[in-house]
Order: sequence, then C-alpha cells, then structure tokens
Amino acid sequence: MASAAQPATPLPQPQPQPQPPDGQLQPLLDAVASWIADDPNADDARELGALFTAASAGHVDAVADLADRFTGPLTFGTAGLRGPLRAGPGGMNAAVVRRAAAGLGAYLAESGTLGTVVIGYDARHRSREFAHDSAAVLSAAGFQAVVLPRPLPTPVLAFAVGYYSAVAGVMVTASHNPPQDNGYKVYLGDGAQIVPPADAQIQAAIAAVGSTLSIPTAENFCTVDDTVVTAYVEAIAGLVAADSPRDLSVAYTAMHGVGSVVLRDVFRVAGYPAPEVVAAQDEPDADFPTVGFPNPEEPGAMDRLLELVASSGADLGIANDPDADRCAIASQGRMLSGDEVGVLLADHLLARGETGTFAASIVSSSLLGKVAAAQGVPYAETLTGFKWIVRAPTVTGVPLSFGYEEALGYAVAPALVRDKDGISAALLFAELAARLKARGATVDDRLDELALEHGLHATAQISIRVERLAEIGELMSRLRQAPPAQLLCRDVAAEDLLPEADVLRFRGDGVRVIVRPSGTEPKLKSYLEVVVPVLPDAGILGARGRAAEELEALHTEVSTLLARP
Repeated sequence: MASAAQPATPLPQPQPQPQPPDGQLQPLLDAVASWIADDPNADDARELGALFTAASAGHVDAVADLADRFTGPLTFGTAGLRGPLRAGPGGMNAAVVRRAAAGLGAYLAESGTLGTVVIGYDARHRSREFAHDSAAVLSAAGFQAVVLPRPLPTPVLAFAVGYYSAVAGVMVTASHNPPQDNGYKVYLGDGAQIVPPADAQIQAAIAAVGSTLSIPTAENFCTVDDTVVTAYVEAIAGLVAADSPRDLSVAYTAMHGVGSVVLRDVFRVAGYPAPEVVAAQDEPDADFPTVGFPNPEEPGAMDRLLELVASSGADLGIANDPDADRCAIASQGRMLSGDEVGVLLADHLLARGETGTFAASIVSSSLLGKVAAAQGVPYAETLTGFKWIVRAPTVTGVPLSFGYEEALGYAVAPALVRDKDGISAALLFAELAARLKARGATVDDRLDELALEHGLHATAQISIRVERLAEIGELMSRLRQAPPAQLLCRDVAAEDLLPEADVLRFRGDGVRVIVRPSGTEPKLKSYLEVVVPVLPDAGILGARGRAAEELEALHTEVSTLLARP
C-alpha cells in the first residue's frame, strides 16, 4: 500500500536584497562619511556609522533619516540654535556645538570684542557637556570662559552677563521644547538676545569654520561658585517692597526643570512663606515623565499644580517652564492667560509708581496700551520676542520698566535681567496677590475693575501644525492674495508687516486677528482678540458672555479662512 502523502515543506521565500547605492544616494553617503571622520564625539560618530551601514545596504528608513539630518545644518537664528539631539549637521551634538562656539568666538573677535563669556546650562540631556565644549572652544580662542556652577535657570545666565561684565553669554537650553531637544541661546554684552544682523553674521562665521577636529580647545576655563546665584537671588528678592503684605500661600511646580531651588530661595529671602511644591515634578528630570509636553500652555501640563492648589487651599498656583524663563499662574481654580498675567503685572508696577516704558509684543492683548495711556506712561508695541521687547526704549526714548508677551513671558526688572524671567515674575505676582488679599480682593476682582475701565478684552489662539514647512508659506500667500474684508460682520483693515516680519494683521471695531508662522515649531499661528464694553444693564457677567460668543464665532471664521484646500 502506498504511504500517505506528506505535506510539502514550504520552500524558503526570497528575501529582499539590499540595493546598492545609486547616483543620488552616493553624494549623501560621502557627506556622512566625511562628517563621521571629523566628529569629535565617539558616540555621535557611532550613531551615524550605524545609519551609514544600514543606508549603504539600501534600508529605506536609514536613508531617509540621514537625508533629514544632512539636508541642511541647524540655522543659527535670533534665538541661537534649537533642535533634536542627534548626530549630524541637522541636530544638536558635540560637533554642531563646537562649531557654534567657534563661530561665536570668531564673530566677537572680528568685532574687536574680547573678554569674558559666561556660559550656563539647564538639566536637559547633554546640556553640561555642551556647556563645557563651548567653554573649551572659547577659552582656546582667547576668551575668559566662565561656566556657571550647576544646572540653573536661563534668567540667572542673563543676569550673569551683566554681573561679570561679559562680552557675551551662552545658555544651553531648549526651554519648553520636548525632551529629545536641546538648544544654544546667545546673549551679547548688553545682556539681551541677539538680533539681526548679528544672527546672520554669527551664522556666516559658523559656516566659515573648517574641520571640526581642527578647532582648538583648552581646559583652562573657570567654573564659578554660587556667588552669582546668591547675587541674583538677593537682587530679585529686593524687588518687593519691605512693607508689602506677606500673607499668601503658594503651590508651585518646576515642571521637572531647574527653577525650584532658586525660586524657593527668592521667596525665602523676600520673606514669603515657602511654597508647597508638586513633589513629583520638583527635581530636574530631562525626560519630563509626568507631562506630555513640558510647557505650561499645553493641555494637561498644569493638572498636577491645579490638583495641589485645590487640595492645599493655596491662594495661588505658580508654574515655571523647564528653564524657568516663563511663568504660569493659577488662581480661583483656573489658569490665567498670559495676557491676563501680563496686564496684572503691569497694573501692579504702575500702582507702585513705575514710570518708564511699558511694552508688549504685537500678538499680545491691546489692553496694556490702554492701561499705559490712562496712566500717562510711554508704551511700545514690538515684534514678537524678547529680543525686540527689551529694545522698546529705542522707540520711546525712555528706559524699559516692563515688557511681556502672551506666551507667558514677562520682564518685570529689565535693569537686572534683559529677558523674560519666570522667577522675578512669580515673586512680583505673589506681591500683587498678597496686596489684593489684604484688602479682601482677588486677581479676578482686579481684572473685572480693569474691564470696567477699558472694556473686556478676550483673547484666544489657533495653531495649525503642518507636515511640510512649505505649507506655511502657501497659507500665508493665499491669505495675502485674498484677505478678509470683514470679521464678525465688521469691516477690517488688513496690514502686511513684510518685509520687517512675516505677519498679517486684521483690525476692526472691537476685533483683531494676527496671523504669523511660529518661530520655533512647524505651525501657523493666529491670535484672536475681541473687545466688549461692560454695559450697565449687563454688567461684567454679560460682557463675559458676549465676549465668549464673539470669540467662538471669530474662531470659526478664522479656522475656515485658514483651512487648507
């Protein structure tokens, strides 16, 4: 009898074979090989080497990854460098940082500016390494490189530029960017962030750097002690009046950043009760494990602080972003907007007798201009960014007393820190909240009083994230070609700020819309504002209801206007 047939053994299936490099791939591989041979960091070189091997074998993902990293270098802009931690010219790594330091040194030397360069860093991955790399390069270039003693807030570095009479300052930080990012922010001797043409000139000096391995380094830089930190703490603590009330309970989160120790020291020296902290977010952690995105503006980022405010009964909740240059405030169970905090701080400083220039960015609420006019103090509206806000006195001719932008940035003591400072802003807000509490009022009560005097100003934002950066230009071009004639059934005038800035502004009676590309993310951003008078028969509640309705309608109109075809 014949035996039963056995199942056939499956034949092995042919596997995809790696494709040899073609004419388009070879130039990329040549560039990668050259970078690897010139990379001063062995780990970075190995990272690229693994991708090079995979790409050479035809692996599509590795080819795409390398193409992204080598399409172009990180651009040195008015905020310096910022990007993902990865090897190659399109990331933050040792080679890119050394080249940036060499370019900065060459720019300063060419300008005839020699002396001290002070360098700070936060607690992100590789921040300390990048700070020391920068110090070694600048020291070899003939500068006295001074490194701050430990991970510290960006405002401490900005303060240290003046403290050491430095010709420049470098802060290694990515501020509130995601965990995988880092950055490199540059200040010049005036203590302010760089503005054009310095950014382009530094970029050109970086591009002129030859081999990375040929950049001289020297280990004779100085790491200073805590003297400068103590000086900052004492100077900021001295901003509050000696006779101000101190009866205020505060809940605080550092959002896994570097602000906690310095902020608590400031509150202690100023005589305020120690804040109760969100313990899970109090220690620096470069992975930011409890927040999806380490930015107080992002949904959910303030949840743990709001929970602590509710459970502890604190009068005020305060949050800093990871490098503590921004400040968010929670009061009466909600997070205040950046515009609300900005106007309240300005109002507080005016009540204390400040008479200098008050400034805000063009995307911030128009309320500050009205408050300043009512108090008879100079007011300036600047382009977005503190590099412009701190230079508002070039418009008014009067020293700056206060500046803010709606993205939670405030300069309450620009004579000490010529940049946004989330720690000094927190202290000054605590002072104003304690004063209001002493007279039985809240910050919402003061906002209502300002609305009665100047109208209720309500603001909101629309952000459109894009996959292709070219989409932003396409949307802006389409809006320029067909601007709206009306918003909320009211005539609006269109204003194009090109070539000074890629910004479109539409203004009408009680309505304003500003559209601009984001400076740090692949987004198109639109800023909405409606102004509603507080009528006697409707009162504040009626005005708030009407403002909410108008803001919702405006949001719908602008969203439709910006919708991609």
